[in-house]
Amino acid sequence: MKLSGELKAFQDRLGHRFGDPALLVRAVTHSSMASPTRDDNQRLEFLGDRVLGLVMAEALLERDRAATEGQLAPRYNALVRKETCAEVAREVDLGKVLKLGRSEMLSGGRRKQALLGDAMEAVIAAVYRDAGFEAAKKTVLRLWGARIHTVEADARDAKTALQEWAQARGLAPPAYVETARSGPDHAPQFTIEARLDNGATESATARSKRQAEQAAARALLARVEAG
Repeated sequence: MKLSGELKAFQDRLGHRFGDPALLVRAVTHSSMASPTRDDNQRLEFLGDRVLGLVMAEALLERDRAATEGQLAPRYNALVRKETCAEVAREVDLGKVLKLGRSEMLSGGRRKQALLGDAMEAVIAAVYRDAGFEAAKKTVLRLWGARIHTVEADARDAKTALQEWAQARGLAPPAYVETARSGPDHAPQFTIEARLDNGATESATARSKRQAEQAAARALLARVEAG
């Protein structure tokens, strides 16, 4: 099988040249394009999730040999969650080469977080099936890069930390209020305001409510901790 020019360019961005190009084609084929003669990427996604998990667990253990399981778990979760996979997918412009059905194409599938995250996992599995674990590990570590070394900040659950801060001072748990929503239905942007009953507030905007709440909580926590 010969790859298109776009997929060859994607190989270069990915940093892995496939011995079996059909694996890459399958990894970028969404279920909306599946047919009796064309496999989609769902089975590869299942495998890629496990390969990514093993790479990250091993990397975290090697990086901090003194860390406890309680310290490692949130770091691990931050590195393998769907949002992070989607961020990496955007950095290598995976959305550009996805094979989508018409309905997904029209609804902005190339930009959807869940779809990008799933496809990134499928690509990892394709590298693993093509060249083995060490090749997949090398690819993942290169793509995730500095995230592995800066994960403590991302791993801290800001909403939990803010709630603990409030409770320690006799305040009610923080409230999170959606104050605005913009963008098209397939790619909305949510603005969330985090509020404490002492009057302190901070807002943040993100692609999902969860991300916006975490960002607002992080901003408010930084503000109140600074005094």
